[in-house]
Amino acid sequence: MSALAQPLAANLVQSVDWLAIAPPTLTAAVGLAVLVADLFVPEARKPLLGWLSVAGLAAAALLLLPLFDHDRSTFCLTGATRACSYTADRFTLVVQFLVLGGALLTALLSLTALKDGNRRYPQGEFWFLLLSSAAGAALLPASRDLATLIVALEVASLPAFALVGIRHGDKRSSEAALKFFLSSVTATAVSLMGVSFVYATTGTVYLTQVAERIQHVDGQLHTLAQTGVVLTLVGFAFKTAAVPFHFWVPDTYVGAPLPIAAYLSVVGKAVGFSGLILVTVVAFPSYADVWGPALAALAALTMTVGNVAALRQQATRAYSAVRLLAWSSVGQAGYLLVPIAAAGHAEDARKAVGSTVAYALMYAAVNLGAFAVAAAVARTARLNRISDYRGLYARNPLTALLLAFFLLCLAGLPPGVIGLFAKVTVFSAAVGAGLGWLAVVMAVNVVIALYYYLQWTALLFRAPEGEPVRHRLPAPLTAALALTGTLGVVLSGAPQLVLRFATTGLF
Repeated sequence: MSALAQPLAANLVQSVDWLAIAPPTLTAAVGLAVLVADLFVPEARKPLLGWLSVAGLAAAALLLLPLFDHDRSTFCLTGATRACSYTADRFTLVVQFLVLGGALLTALLSLTALKDGNRRYPQGEFWFLLLSSAAGAALLPASRDLATLIVALEVASLPAFALVGIRHGDKRSSEAALKFFLSSVTATAVSLMGVSFVYATTGTVYLTQVAERIQHVDGQLHTLAQTGVVLTLVGFAFKTAAVPFHFWVPDTYVGAPLPIAAYLSVVGKAVGFSGLILVTVVAFPSYADVWGPALAALAALTMTVGNVAALRQQATRAYSAVRLLAWSSVGQAGYLLVPIAAAGHAEDARKAVGSTVAYALMYAAVNLGAFAVAAAVARTARLNRISDYRGLYARNPLTALLLAFFLLCLAGLPPGVIGLFAKVTVFSAAVGAGLGWLAVVMAVNVVIALYYYLQWTALLFRAPEGEPVRHRLPAPLTAALALTGTLGVVLSGAPQLVLRFATTGLF
């Protein structure tokens, strides 16, 4: 038996830790069950498929709880060198919680959207695609080899293309799906080329082995290794919507169904950033002098372009509220990049990225809440303009107060304490790594963002232009608002629940 075949054979004959892989596996299994059930469930009973999907995502999230006791790994090479393809450590579990929680809230929002426009949405396919994408997104943070990483990335991305363009007869939806597809396929092609170069120079796809071997690449292959590192990073920068790879975001968010725009803004970013953390901090720590400055420049550019573009949105333009949230998400991506860039200049890179995850948890809760309010307003104002939110407090006081709270969290102002503390931890990460210039750029961008967040907040409490008409919200949409609002308030009251990741690290 050849030397290559021996570790492969050893890898095939082993026990599988089913508990470790249970969350993404259950999500995928429920997706298949929904697709099969769709063939037999009569049209009048189709909403049951949505509730089954919600139950499946909730069960998958609950399966994370017994995994917090200790790290678990499976699909490992046995022998002198131990390397695993799947690891459920603290980093994995926190990101999986974010992914499955975000998918669950997206499912609650989708229940209302599919009920309101069920003729335009094939329900069985919708739930199957959402669960499939969530399964891939949950798999990605656990991936510890480049092959599994790329497969998980595509399993998360491919169903998302279809979800963006799933509305029948909607030209904007089709155009958004095409733009999203072309940009994502380009990113995948670049990533695959980078991964192939890394494999050619190191002879392994396991992240820990790559980290060891890439430091000792033969001189003739050094340029090839550097190129592989750069191309891999560029591919993941597309997924995080970092500037200049952000051009697909505004049109995709506007063209997609509103729950899917919310999903992409949170779960899509979690996929990109968790992959970026794994390839930089775990696989390429020896190239920190390359990716550290590059990510710092990307962070500065991304937050500036995103916030300036959000500032320029016209209140009376169609879908301006969704466009503002889209550009805001680009700006927030810049803040999320800061701790990863700081990890390239820090002594303990793995600990430094804890600030990114802490910020991502805050952002996920409040951004999903903002999209939930947008979905509520869209029920009576289909064009979803910022001007449609004028006098929202007179029509629905609780919804207006929730949106004001979410916007203040994103701005980093009290009573959104969690938003303020999350920004402080990101700012501290930049200063601690000696990136004072990046901290200054971030401070300027926070001030820019304050203007459009506060402008939107003030509009909620202005006198309405006509007689306010109150509308009762559906139960799933009310549940999504209640969950995100409760989570935001709890985190503001006890910010240490997530901010401890910034001080203790995740690996």
